[in-house]
Amino acid sequence: MADTLAGTAAVHEYPMARAAGCPFDPPPDLTARQDEGRLVKVRLWDGSTPWLVTRYEDQRALLLDPRVSADITRPGYPLQAAAGGGGNNASFILMDDPEHARLRRMVTAPFAIKRVEAMRSGVQKIVDDLIDDMLAGAGPVDLVEAFALPVPSLVICQMLGVPYEDHDFFQENSKILIKRDAAMEDRMAAHGRLIAYLDELMGEKMARPADDLLSGLVERVRSGELSRLESARMGVLLLIAGHETTANMIALGTLALLEHPEQLALLRDTDDPKRVAAAVEELLRYLTIVHNGRRRAALEDIEIGGQVIRAGEGMVMPNDLANRDPAAFADPDRLDLARDARRHIAFGFGVHQCLGQPLARMELQVVYGTLYRRIPTLKLAAPVESLPFKHDGSVYGVYELPVTW
Repeated sequence: MADTLAGTAAVHEYPMARAAGCPFDPPPDLTARQDEGRLVKVRLWDGSTPWLVTRYEDQRALLLDPRVSADITRPGYPLQAAAGGGGNNASFILMDDPEHARLRRMVTAPFAIKRVEAMRSGVQKIVDDLIDDMLAGAGPVDLVEAFALPVPSLVICQMLGVPYEDHDFFQENSKILIKRDAAMEDRMAAHGRLIAYLDELMGEKMARPADDLLSGLVERVRSGELSRLESARMGVLLLIAGHETTANMIALGTLALLEHPEQLALLRDTDDPKRVAAAVEELLRYLTIVHNGRRRAALEDIEIGGQVIRAGEGMVMPNDLANRDPAAFADPDRLDLARDARRHIAFGFGVHQCLGQPLARMELQVVYGTLYRRIPTLKLAAPVESLPFKHDGSVYGVYELPVTW
């Protein structure tokens, strides 16, 4: 796998897929790089050779460092795919302050902890109603279709003011955008369809504003703080992020618990909210479903452990690898719901950490604290080795999860 380029250290192809038989662990080749050192050169799809940052503490330090840029247009930024429309199409998560902070502040308030907690009873009703629907029928059912996707989709649609009956449309286009091997023209077409959809919806909100997040963005457009296109792009980002990641955590977390019955019993048999919250943090650490790594470019020379990342060089920081760093978490490859895993970086770290993490945590607490208690005999209806895992996506999970009870 390794080869040597003139004038450089060994360069390894960047591993993406998890190995068969290890559906919950980072790719073995990626773990091997962590054993090699704190910084390792890797080769990406376009032939570029950024630094792979393998250690938890180094990733946290770099994600806080003002000499590190999230701007996709910077020289050396390690692109995940061809840029397509370039920086003009980038969302605020691919920008630096002050523009990043200016745009992010416009959508921060609805995701504040107090606002999210006020939604808990409504999310509980969504979860209970979907479980009622499953129990009213006969197993087996696909937990992804019947439960894992509808929960966060219903929640984010209510928050944004998006009609839930359109969920098939935005879910299908979301899948294209996060699929690693999707052709650029397909990605751009899917993004264009979502932009057009959100833009039309923004027009409706301008005529008939409501108490939802999109109506709030419309007010920013009216005041001149945002262009209508910028508001539509922000809507697309929130819509995709609001359902894809949580849906995958619900399904993959359930699979992990079914494969670790002693841990499932700890969660199923407690009604202590603190224990449920701790279980959510450990599942987030253990699974870490975002798999492209946080990507950055160095604005200045940065020294780490005797190695210098030069200005203009790229960095890839896989948080699934950091969350399995034995220097940060003892016995990191073991799922332990009693562990204090709150310092994980499944949501990233620093100013760019996930805006929606309070919402995701609350939804997962409700789901994990309810599903297994209400269906205590829940079990897989297909062998693990037959399940279709999302090795082709930047957000990991399962396409289907047949279960019965």
